[in-house]
Amino acid sequence: MSKPKSLKTQLLLKLTLPLAVIVILDTAVSYAVVLHYTGLAYDRWLLDSARSLTQEVKSQQDKVTFELPPIAVEVFRWDETDQTFFKVESPATGFMAGDKALPSPPPDAFVENAPYFFDSEMQGKKVRVVSVPATPAAVSGEVIVSVAETLNKRQAMMKEILLAVVLPQLLLVLVTGLHVWTGVDRGLKPLRDLSSLIARRSVRQLDPIPDDGVPQEARSLTDTINDLLQRLAAAMQAQRRFVENAAHQLRTPLAGLKLQAERALRAEDAETMKPALAHIHNAADRLSRLSAQLLALARSESALPGGRKLATLELTALVRECCMDWAPKALERRMELEFDAPENSVSVSGDATLLREAVDNLLDNAVRYGKAGGRIGVTLAAEPSPLLRVEDDGPGIPPQEADKVAERFYRIQGTPGEGCGLGLAIVEEIADLHGATLRIGPGASGRGARIEIAFQAPSSP
Repeated sequence: MSKPKSLKTQLLLKLTLPLAVIVILDTAVSYAVVLHYTGLAYDRWLLDSARSLTQEVKSQQDKVTFELPPIAVEVFRWDETDQTFFKVESPATGFMAGDKALPSPPPDAFVENAPYFFDSEMQGKKVRVVSVPATPAAVSGEVIVSVAETLNKRQAMMKEILLAVVLPQLLLVLVTGLHVWTGVDRGLKPLRDLSSLIARRSVRQLDPIPDDGVPQEARSLTDTINDLLQRLAAAMQAQRRFVENAAHQLRTPLAGLKLQAERALRAEDAETMKPALAHIHNAADRLSRLSAQLLALARSESALPGGRKLATLELTALVRECCMDWAPKALERRMELEFDAPENSVSVSGDATLLREAVDNLLDNAVRYGKAGGRIGVTLAAEPSPLLRVEDDGPGIPPQEADKVAERFYRIQGTPGEGCGLGLAIVEEIADLHGATLRIGPGASGRGARIEIAFQAPSSP
């Protein structure tokens, strides 16, 4: 598992990398601009030197001459930093004066007598050369004056200008980087404070986190945490109520078991022991059903979204099997159990074990609370969305109680039988896990109870 990256590091990288790229690009552009204008300035000086030498090219008696006094040559060549070379030549007569080793321009170098600049080497040193055509009046042919200079002054000036440009930029980057660092550190301080606040909390402290001073961008995080804490508090409260109610429900049959066991122990013969044993049997049966219901509720609660994978299953076959399992119980109470389903199969996306538990609880309620000798109707519908309906013709559920009967351990006052008030709570829990809706109301004739599980319409492939 890779180590998670620090949010501070990610923010710094995202802020400083673009800045670094901009500085590099700006440095490259500055270097190109400095190189261009430095070369242009020194090329102009070089051209002026060449043109000053062309003034010394003269014609005498139909001949081209170039005369430059030694002192003038010394002045021309003098430079503290660079070496200066020159050469005067004629394509017709050849070398005339200057440095013979200085490279000559190519034959087609001049376009409309414009000066020609090129880079070359002289005495093992790189030089910049300019060649200028010079043709004295009344003389046919052409004279070429070339002047060359080493690159020391150019390079020194480029370094000075680059330092003058780049150093302030580097200082700006450092100042900006320091400001970004401190800004990110201060910006993340509310998150660090929030983390410390949560770390100091106990597992039972589920009151909302104060969001005073929390930035707007982090408010959604605190809102989400507070919503989670609220749901956790509600879940823990529901769990405490569940444990208390379960303990209460278990205490009654256990007390009955103890009482009847003591009664059986006091009996002198088997005949007087039978009533106590019958009560013990009923209490054990009630305990068995209660434990089964509690386990079913625990299974449905643990099947959180994402904990189980829902698969497409054939609901018609599942409900039919459940009806066949409950048919003997219905016959014991002389009830008629009817099952009606469309010809085409009804399919839903769900968990077969949980759905079977839900159907069993609906049928158990119908058999337990329906009218003896009455009718139980189980109906499946496919359109517009899958629907399971279980109806009985018993006393029914009063409208004012319809919203309460699905609560855990809730039983309507005066209800016969020994139910524990968990059946519909389990059905509702399983329906919620499948995205279905539990609907409770009176039967079709106004008598009895009608309980429906309306599933979501299947998604189109």
